[in-house]
Amino acid sequence: MHIVFLTNEYPKKDEPHGGIGSFVKFLAEKLIAKGYGVSILGINNNCKNEFSNQSGIKIYRLKKSTWKFAKFYQHKNRILKKLKEIHNENPIDIVEGSELNFAFFPKRTPYKKLIRLHGGHHFFARELNKKPVFWRGYQEKKSFKNADIFIAVSNYVGNQTKKYLKSNFDFSTIYNGIQLDYFYESDTEKEVPFRLLFIGTVCEKKGIHKLIEALPVIKNKFPNVHLDIIGRDWFMKNGKSYINYLKKTINENIKDSVSFRGNIPYSKIPYEIEKAQICVYPSLAESFGLTIIEAMSMGKSIAASNIEPFKEIVADSNSVSFFNPNNSKEITEKICELLSDHSLRQQLITRSRNHIFNRFDSSKIVEQNITFYKSVI
Repeated sequence: MHIVFLTNEYPKKDEPHGGIGSFVKFLAEKLIAKGYGVSILGINNNCKNEFSNQSGIKIYRLKKSTWKFAKFYQHKNRILKKLKEIHNENPIDIVEGSELNFAFFPKRTPYKKLIRLHGGHHFFARELNKKPVFWRGYQEKKSFKNADIFIAVSNYVGNQTKKYLKSNFDFSTIYNGIQLDYFYESDTEKEVPFRLLFIGTVCEKKGIHKLIEALPVIKNKFPNVHLDIIGRDWFMKNGKSYINYLKKTINENIKDSVSFRGNIPYSKIPYEIEKAQICVYPSLAESFGLTIIEAMSMGKSIAASNIEPFKEIVADSNSVSFFNPNNSKEITEKICELLSDHSLRQQLITRSRNHIFNRFDSSKIVEQNITFYKSVI
């Protein structure tokens, strides 16, 4: 069995990447360990072709187009040409991509085209009460028509995507997995009192602006509170940094209580989580939530938005304190409650780690993916 993952987000040394890149790396390494063939194919962030072989995973990064317009056309041609070369060398069974990847693929291919729904353009636009952009929306609908099979990373993202696309495709839900062995049981004695931690891409949909808005009131009650924000920057439509935008909105009274740490190596994430007294995830919209799983797996006190994907992860474990992400007063109340109630924090800590290891066992998730792949080829 030979799987090709289409992604531009596969982790590259010393460069930031998001949750999708982390997940693909996790699954690719597990598949290789079990003797299956894995290739990664995507567009590079520079104008040169790069190839590497990482423990059997073949990674092809194709040079970025220099065209001023219609870059997608040149990228599509390069990807299809490279897929043909890879297939001739080692026949491909499945090409897996995101919601937009197959817009300009032929309908008939010698391999199955699989979309894994991590949350596409329609999903996030509608979840944030925005109108989908016509061109991206068109590509997404075309991609779904060209794809053969579908996996959703949560029941919610699968059902909502069907609703927003007005499509009746069938999907299977397989939750994302991470290497849980990296996330050891946290030592509470290493917690820094009143340290709040956010980890994730610093962008609008992560709701970080509402958390910052809530901080002045939290600081009035807990003067030593400090918020660490870890994650890569996001650039808005006008090309400006979202982090710089947030910095301009911060109340003068709390400027010394907020640190933008930027992106850090994935290997250092557990140490940062361990030092936090409370991990906070105020997302306005998500398709899943790897960062919340990472914190839960370490047995941390967590305050998070009450969006459906987070509730799907937590299920009936009662291991997370939920709040309305659009209500800064409610965010304040939940965080203050956790900061002041040691007993409540301990209850969340006890429940969260056990729940994650029971429900998101890495080996089970890998086997679910392998079983699915075999069933469709």
